[in-house]
Amino acid sequence: MKKLVLLSLAFTCAALLSASAADAKANYEKSCAKCHGKEGKGDTKMGQKLGCKDYTDAKVQAELKDDAAAKAIKEGLKDKEGKVLMKPVEDLSADDIKALVTYMRAFKK
Repeated sequence: MKKLVLLSLAFTCAALLSASAADAKANYEKSCAKCHGKEGKGDTKMGQKLGCKDYTDAKVQAELKDDAAAKAIKEGLKDKEGKVLMKPVEDLSADDIKALVTYMRAFKK
């Protein structure tokens, strides 16, 4: 009986993690891919115009801290002159933002 309960819990946790990853992918495609590109390379027309970084680059990933990425998603980014480079992503919970950062980390090669 204990094994059955543990197995059930394991499947439930796996399903929740899978749903979270699917939600992060959907959020990325909806809110980020236009500039950052579907694969995170920043190679879209808008991404090149704004100077988006290539998140497949291990060096870029190493330089970016999770808290800074989460802050950028939540608050947006401006250049030195105050021009908006990235609008804040709205309607995301703290868990959604954390999942989005985790999803972005998976672009590293």
